[in-house]
Amino acid sequence: MDPYAPFRSRDFRFFLTGSLLSNFGLQMLSVAVSWDLYIQTRSAVVLGNVGFVQVAPFLVFALAAGHVADRFDRRRVMLVTQLIVIASAIMLITARPSVVIIYASLLLNAIARSFQGPARMAILPHVVPAGVLRRAITWHSSAQEIASVSGPALAGLILATRGSRTIYVFQLVCAMLTFACVSMLSVRLKPGPPMPAPDRSELLEGVRFVWRDPLILPAISLDLFGVLFGGATALLPIYAVQVLHAGARGLGWLRAAPSFGAVSMAILLSHSRKIHRPGRMLLLAVAGFGAATVVFGISRSLWLSFAMLLLTGACDNVSVVLRQSLVQMRTPDYLKGRALAVQNIFISCSNQLGAVESGWTAAWFGAVISVVGGGLATVAIVAAFALKSAPLRRWTQ
Repeated sequence: MDPYAPFRSRDFRFFLTGSLLSNFGLQMLSVAVSWDLYIQTRSAVVLGNVGFVQVAPFLVFALAAGHVADRFDRRRVMLVTQLIVIASAIMLITARPSVVIIYASLLLNAIARSFQGPARMAILPHVVPAGVLRRAITWHSSAQEIASVSGPALAGLILATRGSRTIYVFQLVCAMLTFACVSMLSVRLKPGPPMPAPDRSELLEGVRFVWRDPLILPAISLDLFGVLFGGATALLPIYAVQVLHAGARGLGWLRAAPSFGAVSMAILLSHSRKIHRPGRMLLLAVAGFGAATVVFGISRSLWLSFAMLLLTGACDNVSVVLRQSLVQMRTPDYLKGRALAVQNIFISCSNQLGAVESGWTAAWFGAVISVVGGGLATVAIVAAFALKSAPLRRWTQ
């Protein structure tokens, strides 16, 4: 099958461009605020709490966001939430970026993204033909990672030359262009079964679906616990300044390294044949993520650290593509927003609560022990899932 088939769809091109710009701005913003917070406070706890500020809205609003994505026009949901992202960017530009202002802006941004995420991913199957959905997911992942490569790298250069305010302006421009891309979508959704009157049980239908599925639950749970303990992103400013002595530019390259690996892996996957043993591949990918994190944690060489972070990105991309393909393929469209919202809870807990865990552990025991211990915990978790989850271990396509 032609790996570039999804690009024949006009809507997919706009969808992909908007996703790329949105993530590009978000990645630049992440570098700038982490640097500003660390320079102002020199506190690992303050850095780690960025994760709590960003995960709280996903935990509070996730089920409601899935319900909104299934009941209302998903394109309109994306437009409204993107306006909130724009407002959060304006807040950083017009006010002095103190700890309170940064936290408030990130909170507003996270509230918008908690509602936008399920709607955006539930639209994806409708912007490409069904036969090329897996490749569309892979290209979408590639675009996200390309943004994650270029965003931190450019942010590091701008921090060293122009300061964080310029980055905040860039993020605003990206948010506005994303709004324009979403407004150009012309998706027409196929009618699904009649929606019942809203009640509490309807909000929990996505939870029940995921809980009962023998493959989706262990797959997203593995990702949750693996990244929760194995992620080291929140501590990169500490590594850049205190361990590797690389400064702001080094921080930019360290933040970009996982995405270099993810982009390379995504391109390889988009041109590869079907994976026939995805369960085994998923377990190996998460184990590789943990092992590379351990080596990064003990490294004192900038280039070795960069290489290990690159490897974590490559392994993580395998997990992302397999997990998202699994959820998209096994979930009926009328339920997709709510099921994806549940997945977002798992992803947010792994990424953002992982940052909180890293920050607090580093404050108690030091950054190196935090990272190395987390990587070892990830490898142990993979071993436990391999032993206990037969459906995941035997998952084939």
